[in-house]
Amino acid sequence: MKIKSIQLRRLHLPMKEPFRTSFGVESEKDVILVEVQTEAGAVGFSECVTSSEPLYSEETNGTAWHMIRDFFAPKVLDTEFHTPAELLTVGDKLHSFKGNRMAKAAVEMALWDAYANETQIPLHQLIGGEKTEIAVGISVGIQPTTDALVKKVNGYLQQGFQRIKVKVKPGYDLEPLAALRREFGDIPLMVDANSAYRLKDLSHLREFDGFGLMMMEQPLANDDLVDHARLQKELQTPICLDESIHSAEDARKAIELGACRIINVKVGRIGGFAEALRIHGVCQDAGIPLWCGGMLETGIGRLHNVALTTLPGFTLPGDTAPSARYFEQDLIEPEVVFSRPGFLPVEDVLGVASRLRMERVEKWQVDAETVNK
Repeated sequence: MKIKSIQLRRLHLPMKEPFRTSFGVESEKDVILVEVQTEAGAVGFSECVTSSEPLYSEETNGTAWHMIRDFFAPKVLDTEFHTPAELLTVGDKLHSFKGNRMAKAAVEMALWDAYANETQIPLHQLIGGEKTEIAVGISVGIQPTTDALVKKVNGYLQQGFQRIKVKVKPGYDLEPLAALRREFGDIPLMVDANSAYRLKDLSHLREFDGFGLMMMEQPLANDDLVDHARLQKELQTPICLDESIHSAEDARKAIELGACRIINVKVGRIGGFAEALRIHGVCQDAGIPLWCGGMLETGIGRLHNVALTTLPGFTLPGDTAPSARYFEQDLIEPEVVFSRPGFLPVEDVLGVASRLRMERVEKWQVDAETVNK
């Protein structure tokens, strides 16, 4: 496979309802798509998971556009990839450029997608996936009232979601959890703090142990491992690290320090499929369970998340909900839907272009730019 051109597209896609976390509120999906064209006529697409503002990470859509257009795309143009093993080296080609993992991931994942399209080998098979369906949980944003939360969770349980994740922050945590346990009993339940607490909140965080949670995701600072290790020693609830893990080396260090018992892998956060495979190997060796997190992706990102979750080490339900969870109309058709309540099928997608509705892309597109040889 030889790369001919790379095109960037920016879309403003309306969301079904605002999604609120401790970071803020998203009511519109501002998304960058990366399109790779090969000399043989194959097409690959990926979705960059940056946001408009540097809240989840230091990257934004503006920085990602700049880095891909001016540095990453020129670096891989005219490059040839003959085997999946060679695709694992894309990150090495971009290694001299510091950080910007989400932008790097978007380029790398588009190359994998183009390779699947050109070779007609499904992406999940290329990366070594084994499953035929994956279990799915749901992430519930901060609600205006506890009653609203209970009502929303009830609806998701009726749909069959295999795990409920509730966003929490100081002042919105113990009361909502108590209400959910009163209403629904021993459902699979976890919380995501998005770094909203500090070690000085230890006495308060200990109270979470009373709810029998599957895990507490990223309670402390996004760049911390040491305080998470201190906190984990004090809690019965397993800590899951998200924002703190950017690489297989981060995962190794976190495990050795005892900073977590579970790891959330977001392929965009860590720089692409190759690094995800390395983290998968580290965690399998250490007996640390994995699950795939979500970044409010369109169907393009969802199909790639499904492929990742087929790896055997992903043993916990992820956040890749059906498309209808966030969008009235997704960019792909057929959309991502349950094969049975709470489970998504693993389909032989030979590059997401086969599912992409370009008229929808063009409808919501606000900018585009092509990088040629």
